[in-house]
Amino acid sequence: MGNAIRALVAFIPAERCQNFVVGELREMPLDRMVDLSGCQLRRFPGHVCSFTELVKLYLSDNHLHSLPPELGQLQNLQILALDFNNFKALPQVVCTLKQLCILYLGNNKLCDLPDELSLLRNLRTLWIEANCLTQLPDVVCELSLLKTLHAGSNALRLLPGQLRRLRELRTIWLSGNLLTDFPPVLLHMPFLEVIDVDRNSIRYFPSLAHLSGLKLVIYDHNPCRNAPKVGKGVRRVGRWAEETPEPDHRKTRRCALTDQESLEPRAPVPAPPLPPCS
Repeated sequence: MGNAIRALVAFIPAERCQNFVVGELREMPLDRMVDLSGCQLRRFPGHVCSFTELVKLYLSDNHLHSLPPELGQLQNLQILALDFNNFKALPQVVCTLKQLCILYLGNNKLCDLPDELSLLRNLRTLWIEANCLTQLPDVVCELSLLKTLHAGSNALRLLPGQLRRLRELRTIWLSGNLLTDFPPVLLHMPFLEVIDVDRNSIRYFPSLAHLSGLKLVIYDHNPCRNAPKVGKGVRRVGRWAEETPEPDHRKTRRCALTDQESLEPRAPVPAPPLPPCS
């Protein structure tokens, strides 16, 4: 349904687009998924809140800045995509969706996340890339089942020590931030499998050889004077890496996500960093 709607919406004036979309949503989809990505929405179609068995809701690439309280009726929702919108704050109603496993918040204008996000006890994948974050919100460290964290293209200069509490975390993407040192907390997380610090300002890498779970480290585009030492069988992507030719780190990211996120059929397209919040 999503692709057909997007194809038609391209020819519909913006002021009529909202009514068109609402008119198409008359009954619960058989696949329990609604994809309204790229439909020029400026407000959420309230009729969707009646689909209480909905499992996947994609609202990517619209003009949304708020969500109605009625969204809380979707208590079976497992995947929610709000990326590429105009959210300056995460609507509190999102924190009431207790079954959420995957939450896409990338490419918005978020400067922080609410403490209530900790109520999402089932959250396993969180995308907060390309926002206005100058520090990783403390509440992220309370998401005990989190396996994948994508916080690239922000303005992070360090990571909180509490991050080591996330013992289920396997993949962390930090590309395109303002890190000048390799985050010390990551040295105390031997369960990490993928570390991406591409496109930062790291000048020196400590040894990562003791991280027994590590499979891949991406450190390209840093002004580093050395390559990180790693254990046997660990792939490195960056200057002085063993592989020749150097592997495509974008392809590597996609492969890693495919392995970890069996629930999710597609991933948001990375975008360049947003300008700082005004």
